Amino acid sequence: MHCQKPKSWVQKIILVNLAVLFETQGKFAKAESLHLRSLKLQEEAQGPNSPFVATSLNNLGELYRTQGKYSEAEAYFKRALEIREKAFGSENKDVASSLNSLAVLYETEHKLQEAESLQKRAIAIREKLLGPKDPATGRSLSNLASVYMAQQKFADAEPLFKRTLAINEEALGPNHPDVGISLDNLANSYRLQKKYAEAEPLYKRAIAILKASYGDVHPDTSTAVGNLGALYFQQKKYAEAEPLYKQALQIRERILGPQHPELAPLLKDYALLLRGKGSVKEASVLEQRANSLSKGKS
Repeated sequence: MHCQKPKSWVQKIILVNLAVLFETQGKFAKAESLHLRSLKLQEEAQGPNSPFVATSLNNLGELYRTQGKYSEAEAYFKRALEIREKAFGSENKDVASSLNSLAVLYETEHKLQEAESLQKRAIAIREKLLGPKDPATGRSLSNLASVYMAQQKFADAEPLFKRTLAINEEALGPNHPDVGISLDNLANSYRLQKKYAEAEPLYKRAIAILKASYGDVHPDTSTAVGNLGALYFQQKKYAEAEPLYKQALQIRERILGPQHPELAPLLKDYALLLRGKGSVKEASVLEQRANSLSKGKS
C-alpha cells in the first residue's frame, strides 16, 4: 500500500499536465478525458469531499468555460467552492480562488452583478489573509476591474488597474511578465476612454516586457500586440494597425493551430480593419472563418 501512493500521485500530476497541454492545443476532448480520469482517481483516493477533489473539479470547470460549456463549468465550480468552504471555512485562499473562477465564468456569461459580488468577496479574503500589497490581491483587483470594463465603467476600472500595476511592480520588479499584463490592462482602460496618448506608451512597454519574458510566440504577447493594433484602428491609423493584427494572428495560429475557437475574436477585429480600409473581399473571408470557428466552440 505505502509503495503505491507515490506512483498514484505521479500519475495524477502527469494526467493533469497532459490535460493542460491538450487544452493549449485546442484538443478539448482529450483534455476532458484526462481531467475526468484525474478526478476519478482523486475521489477514489481521497473521498468525494476532499480539497484535492475540489482542485480537479476546478480544472474541469476551467476547461468547460474555455469551450463555452457554461452550465457544466458552473456546476463544477460551485461544487469545488462548496467543498472548499466546508473544508476550510469562508475565509481561505482556496475559497478565494474558487470565487474568482466562478466570477470569471459569470463575467463571460455577462452576469456582471454576480461576477462583481464574487470578486469583491475574493478581494476581501485576500486582503485580510495576504495583505493589500500581495500579488494575489492584485489579481483579484484586476479581475474586478475587468468586470467594470465589461459594464463600461472605465473610470472605475482605471484606479484598480493602476493599483494592480503598483502592487506588481513593487512585489515582482519592473520587468516581470505580470507587470506587462498589468500595463496592457491599464492601457485598455485608457484606450476605451479614448485616452490614446496615455495608452500607447503603456502598450509598447507591455509588449517589450512580454517579448523579453516569453518571446514572440506566446498568448500574452499576442494579446498585447493585438491591443496596440486596436488602439491604432480606433484612431483609423490602418497602416500602423494592420501589421500588428497580422502579427497577433500569426502568433495565435502558431500556438493554437488554425482551427482553434479562440482565434475568432481576433479574426473579427482584423476583418473590421480590412473593411475600414475598403478590402471587403478579404474581410469577408476572415468573417466566414471566424463564424465557423465560433460555431465549432458552441
